[in-house]
Amino acid sequence: MSPAGIIGRLIAVLGLAWAGGFLWFTLTLPDPAPIANHSDAVVVLTGGAGRLHRGVAVLEAGSARRMLVTGVDRLTTRKQLAAAARLDIGRLMTTDLGYEAVDTRSNAEETARWVASHHFTSIRLVTSAGHMRRARLELARVLPGTVTVIPDAVPVEPQAPSIAAEYSKYMLRRIALALGAI
Repeated sequence: MSPAGIIGRLIAVLGLAWAGGFLWFTLTLPDPAPIANHSDAVVVLTGGAGRLHRGVAVLEAGSARRMLVTGVDRLTTRKQLAAAARLDIGRLMTTDLGYEAVDTRSNAEETARWVASHHFTSIRLVTSAGHMRRARLELARVLPGTVTVIPDAVPVEPQAPSIAAEYSKYMLRRIALALGAI
């Protein structure tokens, strides 16, 4: 067999593996956690519709005592965040705003510092269903094994291109971590 034929088959096998993994990824998107599941705190990753409202609902249900919203723009105030989400500012009084994170990896690092500073042993992670696996992967990298993470996926109607991009990012990050990259 020619080198071109071997390369062609290798590309086909990799494409089939990606497609099979993508199918698994989309068919097994996580669901929201029951609101009654208790944790010390709730962590909301910015960037998607419904996340902040879900975090506030968890606080108001008494299922967590404090909330971190990580990845907030440095110029955004609590008042502006409440207004943008159409929430009364009082609903965000037990909320810490994290201004350091700019991506999922730094969301996890900011969360780990916050969890350690408050001595929390359990958190509820709120992000979109498509983003949950990668967010959990990053948290597992930086949180001690003694911290329980309850995944609470905000349901969204997934669009194929965004889910494909999220799956690809997840797989690339898994590969990078397996190869020892931070």
